Amino acid sequence: MNTDRYKTIKSKSEGFFKDRSSKFYAFAFPVKNEDEITTFREQIRKEYYDARHHIYAYRLGAEMKIFRASDDGEPSNSSGPPVLGKIKSYKLTDILIIVVRYFGGTKLGIPGLINAYGTAAEDAIKNAEIIVKTIFEKIEIQFEYPHMNDVMRIIKENKLKIIEQEMQLSCKIIVGVPKNSFEKIRKQLEQHHKLKLEFDE
Repeated sequence: MNTDRYKTIKSKSEGFFKDRSSKFYAFAFPVKNEDEITTFREQIRKEYYDARHHIYAYRLGAEMKIFRASDDGEPSNSSGPPVLGKIKSYKLTDILIIVVRYFGGTKLGIPGLINAYGTAAEDAIKNAEIIVKTIFEKIEIQFEYPHMNDVMRIIKENKLKIIEQEMQLSCKIIVGVPKNSFEKIRKQLEQHHKLKLEFDE
C-alpha cells in the first residue's frame, strides 16, 4: 500500500435522491480544516433555511483519523453515519458531505433513511472528480553557490518538488519530498557535508 498518497475530490459536487416525496439534496466539498467545514455548513444552512434537516459527515487529513457524523435531529445513526460510511467506502479524505432533507409527509423509517441519505451522498461522490494527492514532507537545504550542481542533481534525480528557492552567494531551497522517500532522500543529502539541512519535525 502506498502510504504517501490519498484520495479526495477536486471541487464541489452535488447529488440527489427522492423517496416517497422526501427530497434529499447532497453537497460534497473538498476541505482542509474544521473552519472550512463550519463555513460550508453555515452557507448551506442559510441557503436551504426551509429544509427540516441538514445532516453532515466529514473526514480530514491524510491519516484519515479526524472524522465526524451528525444526524441533525434525525433518529440516531440513521443519516450522518451512512454518509460517513460512503466517504469511507470510497476511501476519501479532506471531504465534507452535507445532505439537506425536505420532508415529504411520509415517514421513511430507519432503513429508508439509511438508504436515502447514503444514496444521495454516493450520488454526490459519483458526480465528483476524484483526485489522488501525494503527502510531501519539507526539507530546507542551505548551501554555498558552488554546491548548486550537487543539490540540483539530487533534486532532478529524485523528481523533488521545489517549494521555495533563494539563489545568492548563500542559497536556500525548500523541497517537498514524498513521505515514502523521505529517509532515502535525507540520507542522500546528509552525505554532502557542505549542505545544512532543516526538517519539518
